[in-house]
Amino acid sequence: MYQPQLESLPRAELEALQLEQLRATLKRIHDNNPRYAERLNGFGPGDVRCLDDIRLFPFLTKEDLRQAYPFGLTCAPRKDFARMHMSSGTTGTPIICPHTPNDVRQWAEIVARCVTAAGVTREDVFQITPSFGLFNGGFGFHYGVSAVGAMIIPIGAGRSPLQLQFMRDLGTTAFSAIASYPLRLIEVADKEGFDFRRDTQLRVGILGAEIWSDEMRRRIEGRMGIESFDISGMTESGGVGMGIDCAEHDGIHVWEDHYLIEMVNFDTGEPLDDGEWGEMVVTTLTREGLPLIRFRTHDITRIVSREPCRCGRTGLRIARLSCRTDDMIKVKGVNFYPKQVESLLLGHGEVGSDYLIVIERVDGADRMTVNVEAASEGGRWTGDEAHRPTAETRRALAEQLSDELYNMLGLRAEVNLMRSGELPRPEGKAVRVQDKRNSR
Repeated sequence: MYQPQLESLPRAELEALQLEQLRATLKRIHDNNPRYAERLNGFGPGDVRCLDDIRLFPFLTKEDLRQAYPFGLTCAPRKDFARMHMSSGTTGTPIICPHTPNDVRQWAEIVARCVTAAGVTREDVFQITPSFGLFNGGFGFHYGVSAVGAMIIPIGAGRSPLQLQFMRDLGTTAFSAIASYPLRLIEVADKEGFDFRRDTQLRVGILGAEIWSDEMRRRIEGRMGIESFDISGMTESGGVGMGIDCAEHDGIHVWEDHYLIEMVNFDTGEPLDDGEWGEMVVTTLTREGLPLIRFRTHDITRIVSREPCRCGRTGLRIARLSCRTDDMIKVKGVNFYPKQVESLLLGHGEVGSDYLIVIERVDGADRMTVNVEAASEGGRWTGDEAHRPTAETRRALAEQLSDELYNMLGLRAEVNLMRSGELPRPEGKAVRVQDKRNSR
């Protein structure tokens, strides 16, 4: 552990610390931002007698933060801001998250805990592939890995051939990435005859920023010869590092001395019992620049346990994120999530890792097409005509996938099997859905 005493606090001591920090956060809001204080239903730090009293306060949403652009809900003097990051989401108004020097130190602390939980030590060579810019990932890993003392390769996003070169020549043992980026690295490695097991010393991949399935995880680990760790966090809560799964892989540890977690019904906002799937709501307990009280994340998960983990950490564990409420797709009256389609597709070895769900309105009715690439591993269809499967084989596989999707969703979709590399490769996060129904 990076901070053994704090990471293994007994539950009673941990909750007492949370209560103290919650009151301090509320006092900070009341002392520094009357506008923010006014929206708290008239309640303040003196009204909070137990952690359940968090329910006295209204939810905070992304829209609230957008309307407060740029500094409407911040709780520190402008002169105390050390840096900022931004979350734009799907609308044009960005969300600005300023950091005080103490916020930067807190960020370094929680990311250091995360990378330590993944087995990273000062003996490692750590390659940072998320971007260094308004997106928070690159800087968060830089702060945390620096605190641990490992050597850093701060390459940032893209430049996949150079990523592979550095992994080989500089002896990279651990790396961080958005969850889909290892698939790009694997694709480039296949083209260059690069073998991760033979050509690198990689053993750890810390991945996040996207919803990714267990099937994708197994593919990445199998091809790269690594153990992967799912890291959580968001710009609004201060950045990457709110929690991570440990080597037990039995839920994501949340650093509860910094964050108070609730699960609520995403339709009604009512609290849910541990074990029930719902929307995660986050209250920050130590952030200064932009403290959050009951922030609705749109992330669907559940509380796995509040009991100590076999690793010795005592903070609650949540399940890996299942989906986001705003990712739900509705076609012909059927609601589903892209991750469901991904899990089915990647369960077939003949299918590659890239797919695109296209939804159109044709003659007044919805039509869904799933474009998916054939696998490039093991001599399957890579564009080389000598290894191209017959039209009959491709048709049979497409029909099988279509039938399986229908059995799972109750929705008929056409499956189009494509060559490896035929789908576009966008920069940044993978694009899995193209909904053309509202386009002109």
